[in-house]
Amino acid sequence: MTKVLYITAHPHDDTQSYSMAVAKAFIDSYKEANSDHEIIHVDLYKENIPQLDVDVFNGWGKLRSGQEFDQLTSEEKAKVSRLNELSEQFIAADKYVFVTPLWNFSFPPVMKAYMDSVAVAGKTFKYTEQGPVGLLTDKKGLHIQARGGIYSEGPAAQMEMGHRYLEIMMQFFGVPSFEGLFIEGHNALPDKAEEIKENAIARAKDLAQTF
Repeated sequence: MTKVLYITAHPHDDTQSYSMAVAKAFIDSYKEANSDHEIIHVDLYKENIPQLDVDVFNGWGKLRSGQEFDQLTSEEKAKVSRLNELSEQFIAADKYVFVTPLWNFSFPPVMKAYMDSVAVAGKTFKYTEQGPVGLLTDKKGLHIQARGGIYSEGPAAQMEMGHRYLEIMMQFFGVPSFEGLFIEGHNALPDKAEEIKENAIARAKDLAQTF
């Protein structure tokens, strides 16, 4: 069965967030077109996403040195185990749908913590004599991002780092297909906000038929 990770990084739901509203339209349409696929919602604001802190590095260091898992502290065990669960879930999926707002030219910090949790040598990539090689070569991904301003053109295009970061990470993991669906300009052009939203929802529904 095809597994889709629906990864949302937004504190608001679809009634308050443009990115979440468009994402809901996408995922609902995708379900209708692919009723046999399993969709797993990973709400990063509700999930336990450990940061890479001293407990994690100490735990990893002990395991690399040959110590048994039982020899880790309770904090090290909990965080290392959770990070392993997240990375295993990520590599077991076939498709990824990331949903974020554009905050301060990037995305909410919890998305970076999540990407750190799944960027694991030997799972999503490996090191070779020629450099790192991605291991997720049979996956595909989509990023749905709301931008209050216009970032698709002009000088502001160089300031957008949220989608560019995810695109680089997908390339690093070897994911061959990664698209972006952007909702932009609704804050800059408030009189056209509803039109912008509806157009994005229509695009999302269309894209869901072929994703």
